[in-house]
Amino acid sequence: MTNTRTPPSLQVEPPGAADDGAAGPPPLLTLGFRPFFLLAGAAAVILMGYWIHAYGRGTAVSAYYSGFVWHGHEMLFGYTGAVIAGFMLTAVRNWTKQDTLRGPALAALAILWLAARLLAFLPAAGWMLAVVDTAFFPCLGIAIARPLLRAGDRKNLVLLVMLTALTAANLGVHLELLGLVSGLAQASLRFGVYVVVLLIALIGGRVLPFFTERALPGAKIQRWRAVEITALGGLLLLIIVDTAAPNSLASVLIACLVAVAHGTRWVGWHSAGVWRVPLLWVLYLGYGWLIVGLLLTAAGAAGWIGGTLALHAFTTGAIGVMTMGMMTRIGLGHTGRTLTAPLSMAIGFALINLAAIARVAGPLVMPDRYPLWITTSGLLWAAAFLIYVVVAAPVLIRARADGGSD
Repeated sequence: MTNTRTPPSLQVEPPGAADDGAAGPPPLLTLGFRPFFLLAGAAAVILMGYWIHAYGRGTAVSAYYSGFVWHGHEMLFGYTGAVIAGFMLTAVRNWTKQDTLRGPALAALAILWLAARLLAFLPAAGWMLAVVDTAFFPCLGIAIARPLLRAGDRKNLVLLVMLTALTAANLGVHLELLGLVSGLAQASLRFGVYVVVLLIALIGGRVLPFFTERALPGAKIQRWRAVEITALGGLLLLIIVDTAAPNSLASVLIACLVAVAHGTRWVGWHSAGVWRVPLLWVLYLGYGWLIVGLLLTAAGAAGWIGGTLALHAFTTGAIGVMTMGMMTRIGLGHTGRTLTAPLSMAIGFALINLAAIARVAGPLVMPDRYPLWITTSGLLWAAAFLIYVVVAAPVLIRARADGGSD
């Protein structure tokens, strides 16, 4: 048992450099979190709202995507992709002290992301949409590879592996939609969700202990090397096994073991004061949904429950809750504001957790009301992110409150 402190190189708070007065891009284009978190928040509301409408009316959402594939793809590679871009561009700059994209180059990457969302609604977009959409993660990879290599930051090159895996997952979806292969889209979406879950586990292990120590002086963080190896290595093994042999006994056993490891991790970081700080408890609840997702994965592989419950514990729960918490904290910290979530955002944090409960627990308890639970969860999700957009937009488009520069 050890008490460790996250190294400064892994922090995601801004260096706090003073503004040198030089002319530069507008605030929205000074650092990656600004445009991409704003796009992510807007997408979370619009994409979910459109999905609820289409699902309720039974109408097609796109000439290119089928309904469920479009929903899964856009929430994973659209919403989550924007969050990943904003986080990586911001964190890599902070870790390496090297500039990442800004100004016109940052705008171009944001436009590439937006084009992929809009092309889905054009008739016969096919190959153009596939090329534009699949290009996003490689372009993001190039953008963060340069500062990582210049700084000699080999440890964080793992982010490039994650982006490569997400590119492969995205490509798998498009290969089926273009008619080049069959039966690959759903498996690719599932694989992509697993990759994001692994990214949450990796980044969560860095920032949750650091955030806890920073917000709660005297908090004791405990880590166990064997638990860390089991949690991360076991999750990687689960991705491989559950992709190659889904619903197997091996998947059941590995998912249970990994859930215990991540639960132990969570307990080691936890301090009683966490529940007094919204910016902490939202992240702890987000990580808790990862553990729930692993347990439900085991139950689904054993045939006890439907497989989509575990999937939505990961997506609506772990990804939705964790990303909202991280976007809020990074947005406040990197704009020179006090790291205190306003009451409205605490309500948003509660709503996104209720959305996850409705999507996962609702169908489990009352499966005959499945459409109701989808609609309820979607509305709660949209309401939560509408609050985020209203609160965050003025912060993201304005200069730093402390007069410094991003």
